[in-house]
Amino acid sequence: MTATSHEHPASDPDPRGPGPGDQVTEERRPNGGARPQQLLTSLLGDFWYWREEHIPSSALVELLGEFGITPSGARTAMRRLAARGLLTVRRAGRTTAYGIPPRSVAVIVEHTYRMLTFGASTPEWDGQWTVVAFSVPEQDRGLRTALRSRLRVLGFAPLYDGVWVSPHEQGAAAAAVLDELGVTTATVLRSAEVRRAADADGVRTAFDLDTLHHDYRRFAERYEPVLDRAAAGRIDPAEALRVRTELGAEWRDFEQTDPDLPAELLPDPFARDRAQHVFVEVYHRLGPVAELRFRQILGRTAPGLAELVTRHDLDSVTALRQSLGEGAHGDTPFERATTARRIAEADRQSR
Repeated sequence: MTATSHEHPASDPDPRGPGPGDQVTEERRPNGGARPQQLLTSLLGDFWYWREEHIPSSALVELLGEFGITPSGARTAMRRLAARGLLTVRRAGRTTAYGIPPRSVAVIVEHTYRMLTFGASTPEWDGQWTVVAFSVPEQDRGLRTALRSRLRVLGFAPLYDGVWVSPHEQGAAAAAVLDELGVTTATVLRSAEVRRAADADGVRTAFDLDTLHHDYRRFAERYEPVLDRAAAGRIDPAEALRVRTELGAEWRDFEQTDPDLPAELLPDPFARDRAQHVFVEVYHRLGPVAELRFRQILGRTAPGLAELVTRHDLDSVTALRQSLGEGAHGDTPFERATTARRIAEADRQSR
């Protein structure tokens, strides 16, 4: 079911998508907000994740306009997402519409479940570390950067220059990365810490937990006033849509960069519990009001589609996850794009 809009074909995104040399890794917007592509996938993942119908591009332009993104920026985001296989495209007359690829639905449900449950508990630990010890010559700087980036994505951190550690069982994953990159001068170990310097906190010093603590504290301080206003019913639909979507994008960044250490390794204080509580409360309290705004915007272009808009919450996502099979995943454009974004961010940190 696709509604008619009054856009001209000349204004539609280039169906060929970006060329081979085009940059598709987005940077943060100047004001620190989420990227246009990230915003659009978040919006569709939040309110349109179980639909086969496609949304007219004019409505998506209006949705992104709520976040200060220009029509040209919105259309560029659509074009690039479609070129990467993250959106499907349908054309009918003068209307171009976009939807979520069916194969991505289970992956989106899994990623959403992880986002909504991340930080609610800490993993159990057997006291063992996964250790990757490697030696890469100075002249192979590119290989060294690539290896560091891939290890960082797996949750490893550098204890020393060529010794990276993780408290999780990541031996097989680390070995696969070494094989893929062709690094032969490396060893993967499972080991317990048997000695630490008297003035140090041991292996956990490999992880920048102080910075992470301060980032969580700033997140909580920024959104606690929002939670107070949401509890008092003083946030209108337009603000609710913006805040909930930006909030989710920020929390996903935490979920992808926090190494999720066992409780024994976390400093005291550590502000993740406080931040996680604020995230969950704001996200769920603003859900109905944000859904209303999505319906209002879509209703201007496609009234028949507006009634299909549905938000998700932890209960609904948990039920969907169980119906699909826990841990549902696959080699989809969505997963590849998520991995590529995490590697790009890790590259930036490794340089």
